[in-house]
Amino acid sequence: MKKFVVILFYLVPLLSFCQINANEFDPLKWEPPYRLDFPAGWGVERFLIPISFAPQIPYKGVEDIRFTPGWGKAESTDYWSYAFLWYLDGYQKITAKIVEKNLKEYYTGLVDANQRESSDNKSVIVKTVIKRVNTQDGDLKTFYGSVYMLDYMTNKPITLYCKVHLKTCDGQNNTFIFYELSPKPYNDNVWQSLDILWAGFSCEKSLETK
Repeated sequence: MKKFVVILFYLVPLLSFCQINANEFDPLKWEPPYRLDFPAGWGVERFLIPISFAPQIPYKGVEDIRFTPGWGKAESTDYWSYAFLWYLDGYQKITAKIVEKNLKEYYTGLVDANQRESSDNKSVIVKTVIKRVNTQDGDLKTFYGSVYMLDYMTNKPITLYCKVHLKTCDGQNNTFIFYELSPKPYNDNVWQSLDILWAGFSCEKSLETK
């Protein structure tokens, strides 16, 4: 994840890569077998699952992130607004409780990896609440919820609202979980940008463009 864990990078030409190999995986060269758009001006980051800062999450695959242009700018209207896809090996059983547990472990590890030295904020415990909602078109399941945690960039508590989409693709032995997150309420315009990413997702392999 961003900051000290892995390095943020931007769109570069992607080269062919047939299998996900932990010894050879190069996020700059890996060519995904699906389409997830790169909006102009957004940041991109990829890394392997199991996740280095949350090894308890029991999957194998790739995390594919899209950061809004203002993700890391506290004064921006899209601060901490971003989305990430988990492209997972095999069919994974996913429930609201599992999503809740995974996000708690994910953000606990992320905060621990990035937290500034401050005894005042060591008591900020990550709390997650996830509920299944009416299934959106194209999803197997859809979840809404929230993540309460320490914003390690400002050293203040923050609540991220989230939408989580579960999907599988015909002929593929993989599970896709797409997370949209923002501290903005769901009626804010930033959610339209995040929703468009998922609306444009395709199971079919194709060239990715800005």
